[in-house]
Amino acid sequence: MKPQYDFLIVGTGLFGAVSAYLLKKKGYSICMIDKREHIGGNVYTENVRGINVHKYGAHIFHTSNKKVWDFVNSFAEFNRYTNSPVANYKGKLYNLPFNMNTFYQMWGVKTPEEARKKIDEQKKEYHIDNPRNLEEQAISLIGKDIYEALIKGYTQKQWGRKCTELPAFIIKRLPVRFTFDNNYFNDKYQGIPEGGYTALIEKMIEGCEVRLGVDYFDQKEELDAMAERVIYTGEIDRYFNYQYGHLQYRTVSFDTELMEGVENYQGNAVVNYTDAETPYTRIIEHKHFEYGTQPDTVISREYSKEWQPGDEPYYPVNDEKNSVLYAQYKALADAQDKVIFGGRLAEYKYYDMHKVIERAFEMIGEL
Repeated sequence: MKPQYDFLIVGTGLFGAVSAYLLKKKGYSICMIDKREHIGGNVYTENVRGINVHKYGAHIFHTSNKKVWDFVNSFAEFNRYTNSPVANYKGKLYNLPFNMNTFYQMWGVKTPEEARKKIDEQKKEYHIDNPRNLEEQAISLIGKDIYEALIKGYTQKQWGRKCTELPAFIIKRLPVRFTFDNNYFNDKYQGIPEGGYTALIEKMIEGCEVRLGVDYFDQKEELDAMAERVIYTGEIDRYFNYQYGHLQYRTVSFDTELMEGVENYQGNAVVNYTDAETPYTRIIEHKHFEYGTQPDTVISREYSKEWQPGDEPYYPVNDEKNSVLYAQYKALADAQDKVIFGGRLAEYKYYDMHKVIERAFEMIGEL
């Protein structure tokens, strides 16, 4: 039988949606499937009492790539939301990322010179010339006090491993500033789509056939026969039936609560709980992403844990063991003629949203 579609796209998340849009513009026919009962993958937002709830965790769009920024703004208007998390350590509040506000809150210092001097004093105690792990990298960047209060407990909850067992590069993503700038990101453009991410994805995939609640592997042969090519955005190891074993992930669960009659629970969209004793890593108050004025609010407590088969995979564990395993699966993927593997799960890589879009531009451009 002649295939019905040019492309079958497995997954309606950001990579799948951008790919669908680019291919549709070129005149290709597309069918999209998703095992969930909604589109959008992990960027899905659900409207609750007029509040766009980030069902799978906070997603703040940021980029310095004007092409990407113009692209997403062609589907939705973005507000001016700036990510400025607050850290709660045993009841005391600190600004993140690490900046002059943090240094003042921690030590009472008021000038960049005083802050640098304090950090240098603490670094010297440890004689760290070449940081070998996350703990040493953190102390060399911001000193012992801030490491122990704002990094150590939070990171160990997030990754389920001691900071001495984690690679140094993880902490390098966090900005350290000697200014009073609370913006978490350094990118030129930043914001949240007004009306939520689901509306943005809907516009991207307009004109494509979409089938929800369909698990690709339940009817793989039949689905593959429907299209000339397949774009697969799921877990790469699952595609090959885990023949070399499971890749590891960290997963996240959410305790989401509608608080009726509470207009403002915590005064900020994101509050991290950095002590080791609090079981959750952070609380998200969703209305603050869009400057909501609703009479109610919705919060989500976020818990991090080790992934087990059946859990939703979130963060790839890019250590040496998993990198070797992924390389074996990638060799199998590269040998496929009909299937293209793209996105966070199919490439076993933690991508920020703008990087997902850049990757889709690149891969679809190569077809």
